[in-house]
Amino acid sequence: MSTDNHWATDACTLPSEQQPLREAEFAELFAASLRSVERVAPTRLRLLLDASARAETVRLTEAESSCCSFFTFTIGEAAPGRIGVDIAVPRAQVPVLDGLARQASALVRP
Repeated sequence: MSTDNHWATDACTLPSEQQPLREAEFAELFAASLRSVERVAPTRLRLLLDASARAETVRLTEAESSCCSFFTFTIGEAAPGRIGVDIAVPRAQVPVLDGLARQASALVRP
């Protein structure tokens, strides 16, 4: 699955040819498991996903943190059958979070 909501940045150390693939991995996760998106602050985003996606969410957020160290991902239990993912960035990286929020919002499932 692909998306036109590109959010990779020059601050990312992932080779540029691999950035669209990472965005596509997030798009697949969101399309399959994302239940809500909430912008809790300009530098923070909160996602609610199906708990069955925990392993993939951990894998993907760890991979993203390794190439884009400005991201802070916090994963926890949110409700029965759901996990919460809080995503924080420094103020200078708000445009990246905006792009991620657009991608997530376009793929959220009810």
